[in-house]
Amino acid sequence: MQKFLPFLGWLPHYKKGDFTKDLVAGLTVGIVLIPQGMAYAMIAGLPPVYGLYASLVPLLVYALLGTSRQVAMGPVAMDSILVAAGLGALSLVGVEEYIGMALVLAFMVGAIQFILGLFRMGFLVNFLSKPVISGFTSGAAVIIIFSQLKHLFGVDIQGSNQFHQLVLNAIQKLGGTNMYDLGIGLAGIAIIIFFRKIDRRIPAVLLVVLLGILMVYYLDLQAYGVKIVGTVPTGLPPFAVPAINLKNVLDIWPIALTLALVGYLETISIGKALEEKNGTDHIRANQELVALGASNMVGSFFQSFISTASFSRSAINSEGGGRTNLASVISAGLVLLTLLFLTPLFYYLPNAVLASIIMVSVFGLIDIPYPAGLWKHRKDEFMVLLATFLATLFVGIKEGILIGVLFSLLLMVYRTSNPHFAVLGNIRNSEYYKNVNRFGDEVVVREDLLILRFDAQLYFGNSDYFKNQLLRHIKDKGDALKGVVLNAEAINYIDSTGAKTLVRVIAEMHRLGLQFYIAGAIGPARDIIYSSRIIDALKKEHLFVKTKEAVAYFDDPKSPSDLQGKVAHQNRTG
Repeated sequence: MQKFLPFLGWLPHYKKGDFTKDLVAGLTVGIVLIPQGMAYAMIAGLPPVYGLYASLVPLLVYALLGTSRQVAMGPVAMDSILVAAGLGALSLVGVEEYIGMALVLAFMVGAIQFILGLFRMGFLVNFLSKPVISGFTSGAAVIIIFSQLKHLFGVDIQGSNQFHQLVLNAIQKLGGTNMYDLGIGLAGIAIIIFFRKIDRRIPAVLLVVLLGILMVYYLDLQAYGVKIVGTVPTGLPPFAVPAINLKNVLDIWPIALTLALVGYLETISIGKALEEKNGTDHIRANQELVALGASNMVGSFFQSFISTASFSRSAINSEGGGRTNLASVISAGLVLLTLLFLTPLFYYLPNAVLASIIMVSVFGLIDIPYPAGLWKHRKDEFMVLLATFLATLFVGIKEGILIGVLFSLLLMVYRTSNPHFAVLGNIRNSEYYKNVNRFGDEVVVREDLLILRFDAQLYFGNSDYFKNQLLRHIKDKGDALKGVVLNAEAINYIDSTGAKTLVRVIAEMHRLGLQFYIAGAIGPARDIIYSSRIIDALKKEHLFVKTKEAVAYFDDPKSPSDLQGKVAHQNRTG
């Protein structure tokens, strides 16, 4: 049962001393979660109370099914901006229809995650490479920050998921800036940053919320045009089945798939980082997909939009000493109390305060050191990051991540179609054969023997490159060349096109009067050499375990040792 209900793994061994730590961590996270949730609901284009709804049921479901014990669930900034971008592109009429589609989207995201988990498809997230995620996250963060200018300036600025349009819209409305809203927002930003530098455990977000409410109430700032949250409904979220139909599914499946993968990537990366820091190992990738999927599906029946793991709140939970998922249950309990009894307190909360919370939280998502490192050492990956960042800024949020994935895949295809091809030589007085360009005078280069290493799988995308590079090196060697050794240690797969190419290459070598040998082929590659009949063109005697054995055979043709023959020729088919 622990496989399906991971909480059974820690609950029977729960210690009294852990409860105090879970209580402190859970209350601390809950204090941050309440205003953050309301703020992130605003990013998603929803009424603030929906941030509280998204901070309730999903936390409880994840506590039962999730394998990470420090992850803090709930609404997050990146997913909220994706929700706004995805639903903003639809022709929705009125707030009610928008809310209904947000709930449908949450259910679809959960269903995708749940199905992927059941079929153990967690590996799909690997297609979201680090450069793509960094570029997308930074671009989305910039857009989120600028999307909050309307609350910071206290004016009605038309929204957009394109950076340049947001800037233009903001410039047009600058003349109507409400200085009270601006002052409250800037003060909120300054206070949060100040206390974070002193001690991140201090609930600066809560302090800003309390100060904002007190200022508006006692100074009657509404009379000066300060925008406030207003009435927040009291009570538990009602149960309702999302209005799912074929049209809705067809309209939002691309953004649902994107959110499902992004949410999973956030959760699994946060969970693994915290476990590495704490020296634990509980997280199971596919079970995390099941837990996330169930959280979002069940949550959608209780008015919850997308929930996933939060970077900032998970860090607070870990630093606060949270030991188990009970901390999340305690956080959800605080949200429950707020919904039942405390929502009237948020009536006077200024929108500018929520904007300041969002801006400071999201600014931390902008990653400068990582792209700077890529620029120095991996310019090709830097270009993928830059393309993703610019596409996210100027084309659109969901388009940005799709373009990033496309560029990342193109880079992968380019690398595998033009892999490293090294000429090897024997290092003096040793058995090692290394790249002649790296070891210079230490390497013995023979005129009568060409030793090459191909550092990739041999498949349809690079078979012509393999053949052309091999023939070029043979031509460069000249008439003194008598034999060619292919070091196949790095070739882990050969497809049918690669096999045919290799057979033709061997035939061409023999036509030129050259001996051809393969050395170092690993088990799966040896199996293919036999099953695709490459061995018929090569001959068994020319298949070796080590390069030195192929060279020795070239110098003095003889039957290989029994052990060498057994290892080199071992395969599943013969």
